[in-house]
Amino acid sequence: MVTNGINGLTALGDPTRRAIFEHLAERPQAVGELASQLPVTRPAVSQHLKVLKEAGLVVEQAVGTRHIYSVNPEGLGAIRTYLDQFWNRALAAFKTAVEQQKEVS
Repeated sequence: MVTNGINGLTALGDPTRRAIFEHLAERPQAVGELASQLPVTRPAVSQHLKVLKEAGLVVEQAVGTRHIYSVNPEGLGAIRTYLDQFWNRALAAFKTAVEQQKEVS
């Protein structure tokens, strides 16, 4: 889940980066499109995209003179795998608690 030393969860900890990521989850977009939807400048969006890209959460594709960004399914999958381990632990703990409660009753 860490690419080039940047953790995906850390990258998404910033509200602006999280908003950019959420917009890209809707559809691929260029920097200008993203900037028009957010209260930050184009250069700021570019810097946030750089961090998201380094974290492996977004990919960039050149289309003519534009650069289109989209969510990287592999990076998103890495975060999901990481979070799933906690979900699985929580479910296992819940199952154990229910089974112990049944034994007591």
